[in-house]
Amino acid sequence: MYAVVLRFKAPLGEVDKHVGGHRAWLREHYAAGHFLLSGPQRPRAGGFILAVAMERAALDHILAGDAFKQADVADYDVIEFAATSTASRLAFLAETP
Repeated sequence: MYAVVLRFKAPLGEVDKHVGGHRAWLREHYAAGHFLLSGPQRPRAGGFILAVAMERAALDHILAGDAFKQADVADYDVIEFAATSTASRLAFLAETP
């Protein structure tokens, strides 16, 4: 799985011009099964996406399609991890050895 941390590098007024495109992109990748959850940071300095396991190149391709990336208003930190422990209601996310 991947934790993707978005960090805005432009003023919020510029970021806000691309929120519609960003949300459409999120909806597309939820529908495709790529994303599990997402949301803005508080305070609003960026966002967070939890993505399913896939080849890193595939994730990089997906991220390149984000309106925030295309407008160069955000940077993306990608952390790959294995969910080996979860709360019971999230057990479906746990990877088995």
